Amino acid sequence: MANAATTLDLGAQRSATIFAKVRRKAWGGFAVLAVVFLYLAYTWNAFDVSGLLAKAEPDRALILGTDSVAHKVHVVKSLRSGELEIAIEGERTSRYDTPPPWVALPDDERVLVDLGEDHTAEIIGNRVLFTVPGYGTIEAEATADGVETRLPGPQPEWARVNPRKLDARPTLGKRVQISRSKIEVHRYFFGWENFFFPFNSPLSQMSFGELTDLAFSSERLDPDTSNAGYIFDTFWSNPDWQHGAVFVALLETILMAVLGTFTAAFVGLPLAFLAASNFTPSQVLRFFVRRVFDFLRGIDMLIWSLIFIRAFGLGPLTGALAIAFTDTGTLGKLFSEALENIDNKQVEGVRSTGANRLQRYRFGVIPQILPIFVSQGLYYLESNTRSATVIGALGAGGIGLLLVETMRTARDWENTLYIIVLVVILVMIMDSASSWLRRKLIAGREDRRTRAAEASAP
Repeated sequence: MANAATTLDLGAQRSATIFAKVRRKAWGGFAVLAVVFLYLAYTWNAFDVSGLLAKAEPDRALILGTDSVAHKVHVVKSLRSGELEIAIEGERTSRYDTPPPWVALPDDERVLVDLGEDHTAEIIGNRVLFTVPGYGTIEAEATADGVETRLPGPQPEWARVNPRKLDARPTLGKRVQISRSKIEVHRYFFGWENFFFPFNSPLSQMSFGELTDLAFSSERLDPDTSNAGYIFDTFWSNPDWQHGAVFVALLETILMAVLGTFTAAFVGLPLAFLAASNFTPSQVLRFFVRRVFDFLRGIDMLIWSLIFIRAFGLGPLTGALAIAFTDTGTLGKLFSEALENIDNKQVEGVRSTGANRLQRYRFGVIPQILPIFVSQGLYYLESNTRSATVIGALGAGGIGLLLVETMRTARDWENTLYIIVLVVILVMIMDSASSWLRRKLIAGREDRRTRAAEASAP
């Protein structure tokens, strides 16, 4: 009986101990959750997330998103001069000499604009009649004191009415504005306007088949060049899309990434030997080289680019130097760690043949770290392709500078999307190319090792 009681006591003690441990872990979990909640609450207030959300303009973001994949045609009548202008995106270089089919001119005073989906806008003198299905016709008239607006019903959310201006936009693709000085009607069309050829070019209205026939035709549009060359030059020098300038900017971005990465790799490798403890017995020298690595990678690439812009001015060299300085510290540290983890048996095997120090490095060390060297170098080449875009935006040139220039005005969002798409394609190409090089340089090397081992086997 005594043994049974002792066993029960021990079981109760173990249960109590286990229960206490579970309770402590549960309280620890609750404590962690409480700390995370307090941190999130602090960051929410510190960064004023509520204020940022209140200031957000989703409607404007939607409009900019629409502008990036569509273009609009402006029908503008000046109430001061009486001049009527129909142009793409309001550009004077893209003015229609003959109105498009959806704009009719019954007489000198009237302009009838078909906005699609039964939406119409009729301009009569200094008045505009905007017909919206399901709502009615809005009538607005410009006067010496402002704008008089008559609504067929309660004011809708998509209309802004005040004594000085009417701005009605029932859908993203249809908009009517009137003020004392002018009447504007906007209609959106999906796609990038004049992407291949300028608006006034004779090639802009040709189909692909017509362009192909023209390229092989003996009758030249320009007597100084072939039709194929004329087509390419017109596309390349398109003033709206600047395909030639964009291509040159992409090359500058690739140049910055390649030059900066390879410079960092080839400078970092010999310095890595000085930072590795199994190759440099001097602690003072190792400490100094490692601190140099810390200094180089401790300063962000953007800061280096700003420093070099002040020192050397704008240009791809500035971006390449910023990448080289930052990645010399990063790759040097990675290479030194790889050197410290090599297999000394291979080095001793080369030493046993009577090889000198340089030969031991060449045949005993380099083959071991070459896969890491190639892999890390190519990975940073991919990453630096994106970083070169950001550096270029600061003034180093390349595609980043063009990207910033297109974002300065609200009407160039289609150019912004065009450049972003090209940057994404460039990164994808660099990723595929680096993966192919890794397979060829690393996997191919392993295949040669396997074949050599099979050939030497008895």
